[in-house]
Amino acid sequence: MAMRVLGIITARGGSKGIPRKNIALLLGKPLLAYTAEAALASKKLTRTVVSTDDAEIASIAKAWGVDVPFFRPPELARDDTPTIPVLQDVVRRLEYMGECYDAILTLQPTNPLRRVEDIDGAIHLLERTGADSVISFSEVGERHPARMKFIDEQGRVTDPPFSEEFEGKPRQQLSRLYLRDGSIYLTRRSVLMAKNSLKGADCRAWIIPEERARNIDTPLDLLIVEQILLRQAKAEPCVPAPLE
Repeated sequence: MAMRVLGIITARGGSKGIPRKNIALLLGKPLLAYTAEAALASKKLTRTVVSTDDAEIASIAKAWGVDVPFFRPPELARDDTPTIPVLQDVVRRLEYMGECYDAILTLQPTNPLRRVEDIDGAIHLLERTGADSVISFSEVGERHPARMKFIDEQGRVTDPPFSEEFEGKPRQQLSRLYLRDGSIYLTRRSVLMAKNSLKGADCRAWIIPEERARNIDTPLDLLIVEQILLRQAKAEPCVPAPLE
């Protein structure tokens, strides 16, 4: 039997870096729409819903084809609210309505370069390995910890404790390190609900290429992603329209 996977797009109304960030326009489309399109194109997601406290976001989500079965409680929509209670709230309420799922895929609207192949590939990886979770990562590249330093209040530069391990090594000899990029958090229901974790004990990595590992937090992030999308559009082959 195929795994039942619930996609939850987390999109509260408040935000600090960019006002109304989850529905900020990116090339004329609300940011949330990019995640909605990828989720709805998935062959492995059983259902996708939006968790929001905001009526405008709910209306936009519905316009892009995503269900909003209920509103998020105000106490779960504060700036300091962790993600896990938000997801658990959705799971409990859907289960009360008779809907049960094997795994939960957390989808943040702030990762608009996520593709349907990432969604379906991560679900397939969870099914194949039997892991507790699959989380997306991208290689740190030039931001390797070997290049990091402490800077004190007087501007003096000192090495962090871990620097000795990398001291003097050329870039090609440094161990590959990866950073969570936020595109994919796929978690078994039992791990989320019983262990209050998105990761669990056995977490597998879904690798996102650096050029698509973009999490929008600031206006600069929005501008960078806009340029990436424009470049991708130019690179796509032009398919001529059929003759009448």
